[in-house]
Amino acid sequence: MRFAVVLHGLLLAGVAAAVQAADWPSFRGRDGNGIADGQQVPVHWNRQRNVKWSARLPRPGNGSPIVSAGRVFITSAEDTEGRQRSLYCFDRRQGVQNWVRTVKIGTTLPTHQTNPYAGSTPVSDGQRVVAWHASAGLHCYDITGKPLWSRDLGEFRHMWGYGTSPIIYRDRVILFSGPGKRIFTGAYRLADGTTLWETDELQEGDGEHNTAGNYMGSWSTPVIAQVDSKSCVVVMLPTRVGAFSPDTGELIWTCDGLRHERGDLAYSSPVIAGDLCFVTGGFRGPAMAIRLGGTGNVTQHRRLWRTEKNPQSIGSGVYVSGVVYRPNADQRMSLQCIEIMTGKIRWSVPGKGHWGSVVMAGGLLYATDQQGRTVVFKPNPDKYEEVAVNPLEEPSNSTPAVSDGDLFIRTAGHIFCIGN
Repeated sequence: MRFAVVLHGLLLAGVAAAVQAADWPSFRGRDGNGIADGQQVPVHWNRQRNVKWSARLPRPGNGSPIVSAGRVFITSAEDTEGRQRSLYCFDRRQGVQNWVRTVKIGTTLPTHQTNPYAGSTPVSDGQRVVAWHASAGLHCYDITGKPLWSRDLGEFRHMWGYGTSPIIYRDRVILFSGPGKRIFTGAYRLADGTTLWETDELQEGDGEHNTAGNYMGSWSTPVIAQVDSKSCVVVMLPTRVGAFSPDTGELIWTCDGLRHERGDLAYSSPVIAGDLCFVTGGFRGPAMAIRLGGTGNVTQHRRLWRTEKNPQSIGSGVYVSGVVYRPNADQRMSLQCIEIMTGKIRWSVPGKGHWGSVVMAGGLLYATDQQGRTVVFKPNPDKYEEVAVNPLEEPSNSTPAVSDGDLFIRTAGHIFCIGN
């Protein structure tokens, strides 16, 4: 009997671990790298083929779906003014709406028409889910929708709106907040929302324009990197890349190079490749690679290369075998393959432009363009090898989620579950 009980417990633990491993619980997946290890997903689909279900969303948004504990979570505004901002929960298998939780804000804050309210992606640990609604606060619910805690972190006012997303590291939520007059990286206890640390980034300007009168702001989501068996939080700040201690908030090292003649801007997230970090600034800003580690300003000793001008980069790339496959909003160079050690462009191809990030599953790369077409291509550093182009006939600025053999794609009006 005791053996049977132990075996039953081990089986349940194994099933839970397998389900959790198949989840996509945060922006760009569990590790924030856009890669779904060991997952096979459809290669061909359209609105009539391989769509398991679709659910209508009240408003367009650039935030991406996540999948956790048999549920799909996504943010959306309820109105064009962004005064009601919601977190939606759908059943992962059937697409039935389980619940919605809405918070209200008493004023209409500015944004750009290409960045509707709900630009942030939620995050979950399988028991709780956290959504950041910028000036409307940071909110945590259990997976049944029960409110657990909320935090007002201040006003984040920018003419282009908001878009950074929270991540979870062990027992804490880590958020790079902004853009606005005050920007900071902070950690909040997942259990109750208590502030564990906040580290401000000093800005030269008013949050929208720097002292030279050029645009400024960062919409970048942090990633966790391992350096010498220690974790650090890598963040693209407006003018530089910074690495913070997730335990204390100490700024461990910085690398200059994101500032350029058109502004101090960052949209995409860092791409971590072993002990290297690849980043691209916003508004056709610089790209560069950094060797992780060190202390203080590491620009002179650890920055491998820097190219001043690049295509407009909003989505984040995926690293595979020495190269980064980067999506661009520039239609002339919609997808690119870049050597991470040198910055050399191996190839570029035109397309419809990408705001969403690239993801990898089943040995193939997937990138949803602004027309809602997901381009599937092989990770070949020598040439572009297209496998399929899959239309959903609605615009999209979001990143697909990959979970247990299915793709979840947000368009301007719906969320789709794509599966064989």
